[in-house]
Amino acid sequence: MKIAAKIALDAEQRVTLTKWSRGRNTPAKLVLRAKIVLLAAEGRLNKEIAAELQTTPVTVSRWRRRFAEGGVEAIRHDASRPGRPRTISPEYVSEILRKTTQEKPIGHTHWSCRSMAKAVGVSPATVQRIWAAHNLKPHRVKTFKVSQDPQFEEKLVDVVGLYLNPPDQAVVLCVDEKSQIQALQRTQKSLPMYPGRNGTLTHDYQRNGTTTLFAALNTLDGTVLADFHQRHRHQEWLKFLKLIARAYPTQEIHIICDNYGTHKHPKVRRWLTRHPRIHVHLTPTSSSWLNLVERWFRELNQKCLKRGSFRHVAELEAAIWEFINECHEQPHRFCWRAEPDAILAKVARARQALDKPTSN
Repeated sequence: MKIAAKIALDAEQRVTLTKWSRGRNTPAKLVLRAKIVLLAAEGRLNKEIAAELQTTPVTVSRWRRRFAEGGVEAIRHDASRPGRPRTISPEYVSEILRKTTQEKPIGHTHWSCRSMAKAVGVSPATVQRIWAAHNLKPHRVKTFKVSQDPQFEEKLVDVVGLYLNPPDQAVVLCVDEKSQIQALQRTQKSLPMYPGRNGTLTHDYQRNGTTTLFAALNTLDGTVLADFHQRHRHQEWLKFLKLIARAYPTQEIHIICDNYGTHKHPKVRRWLTRHPRIHVHLTPTSSSWLNLVERWFRELNQKCLKRGSFRHVAELEAAIWEFINECHEQPHRFCWRAEPDAILAKVARARQALDKPTSN
């Protein structure tokens, strides 16, 4: 015959259990467990406790035993359970992972839960769980481009060196054009936002002309020197270089820009030769991410252009000027932190991965 475990409470345990047994906001299951232990501490039998609390002797025995083994914490939480046994074999999991990463469905660019489930012979929910467990998202892709510039390392070290160790008493400017900015006017007014509904924009629009923004981001203080032109030929680029020269009349100027043809036009080169205090540093091909002004262009697009509605080009340019002036009120400096060695190592890994033969 089994004998119920004797329960002896110290003062702290009794206070805690009494509080739980009377708590208005305490979970009902914890209230019941506390009452069971308090009655057991009085020397009551399991069947007596079960009758008084309108539960079963098995329940009383379980929580009496757990308290005797683990104290107050043992009855606070339910014991862990093993859960339902696994029904999908490791072979199925391996096959789903292999097909996801190495194959494509016939006539499609990527797998879906249903197409993979049909190909392997499991349910779509099973495929979804396996993908989630291994952090696979076949429907999503990221764009990339590894530069093939033969002078990639030399240009990278040059540009990153200007970010991390700029020359004393010199100005470092990240310069580029944001061409063909469209003055798009929505065909109807936007509906207002209120709790429970997002703001709205019509999906269609009217084109009211374009403009090209020339911008020079000062890496030291985050200010932007800008100008607008209808085109972006070498003539407009030269005008903007002259604007930069007038804005910084006495300092050494280091300009970081891309390999666009107008930046290397013979007339531009002749003008730079006559102004030796202005130095141009070209980023490697397919490496616009090295130019910090591209990060500022992203801010401009997200906060000023993407949701805007402009009746004409003048209104578009006025909105951009307003954004620039607001940036100058509280300038935000974009700080470059990546070292050249870390970037080169990452590029080397990317090139190595691209050189590996693939099954597709």
